[in-house]
Amino acid sequence: MEVSVDDLSPVKKMLRIEIPEDEVTAELDKAYQDIKKTAKIKGFRNGKAPRAVLERKFKKDVHADVVSRLVQDSVYKAVIKTELKMVGHPVIEPTELPESGPYKYDAYIEIMPELGDIDLEGLTLKKNIHTVTDDEINAQITMLQRNLAEHKTVGEDRAIRNEDLILIDYEVFQDGAPFKEVEKAESFKLKIGENIISKDLDEALTGLKVNDTKEVNIKFPKDHFRENLAGVEVTFKVKINEILEEIVPELDDNLLKKLGQFQTFDALKDAIADNLKQGYTSRSEQELSEQVFTAILSKMDFQVPEVMIEGELQGIISSILQSNQSATQEELEKIKDDLTPQYRGLAEQQAKRHLILARFVEQEKLTLSDEDIEAGLQDMSARLNLPVDEIKKRYNRDAENMEFFKQALLEKNAMRLIIERSTVEEVESV
Repeated sequence: MEVSVDDLSPVKKMLRIEIPEDEVTAELDKAYQDIKKTAKIKGFRNGKAPRAVLERKFKKDVHADVVSRLVQDSVYKAVIKTELKMVGHPVIEPTELPESGPYKYDAYIEIMPELGDIDLEGLTLKKNIHTVTDDEINAQITMLQRNLAEHKTVGEDRAIRNEDLILIDYEVFQDGAPFKEVEKAESFKLKIGENIISKDLDEALTGLKVNDTKEVNIKFPKDHFRENLAGVEVTFKVKINEILEEIVPELDDNLLKKLGQFQTFDALKDAIADNLKQGYTSRSEQELSEQVFTAILSKMDFQVPEVMIEGELQGIISSILQSNQSATQEELEKIKDDLTPQYRGLAEQQAKRHLILARFVEQEKLTLSDEDIEAGLQDMSARLNLPVDEIKKRYNRDAENMEFFKQALLEKNAMRLIIERSTVEEVESV
């Protein structure tokens, strides 16, 4: 087998593959021998039909089958022969089998980019030190109160006020026709003043009463987070079903009982402070990581295989779609189409970061001990609130996921080592 490589880009190659005529002939002979054993040809006993007769009747199917086998047997051998580090699967352009001579076809592959050593010389990082304040703790307690609040129907015949919770039906129109980008809703819960849909809508509904209806013209801002709504002008047709009063529990022993795990408010505040500190620690680590990648990428640039970008993109979008479980399949596909261009840049950046850390792991010859793996499993057990044995069983059943888990641990250790080797300046966050 002959293989030549055309460079289409640093990470995309075209393999020109040529299979010798004798191998092609052997495959054809085998295919016709197999057909001859079972083919029922009028005028011939089973297994006695001449090759020429078989060719007239089965040539198209035999050639298609032989091409498939030749490609399957040769493409990965060709990749190994070129010593290219392929990622993903080859894209093959099979040709028809010639009447004679070798069989030639092309295969397109993507490969890992060639990265030089990761240069950490002069790497200086700023670590923001965040201090938990009493105001933040009190804000968290207020949020707890809100989460435990009761919503009761307002008994009196009164108009909607700011901060009221209301239940509404609405349908959205554009130029008199239903606007398909926003689904019709019934008994939608809306808190006036939070501007969940639009500030203009909240203001227009203030002052209405139960059973009132109103048409509200709204123009979404050009920087709306949903690109399909950015700058769009629509009309909301709204009916008020109910006005709800939010009854927030007092800061007393009853609130502690509802929370169920704190004997005193001091204990509650300490737990909130610890949680905020953990959040700030994670935030500082993330900020340091961002600085590391920014610094490294300023010194080196490289292309990322499309298959790696797509893998990261699918992971991002899948996480977002999990919060839309009530949506139909058609709606999910529409959301996916909207999100794909929005998150492609982020997916490419994430792929670059994985490649940088993988190169550093290789460069420093980092490995995992059994203790490292056990500690990682224990940490995941705590984060998922699942027994560590259950986590282990899951990974034991799926070797590929276990490899991903180990790679993530190696990347985490790599980032820790990079930060340790850098100059870190602590800065009090304002």
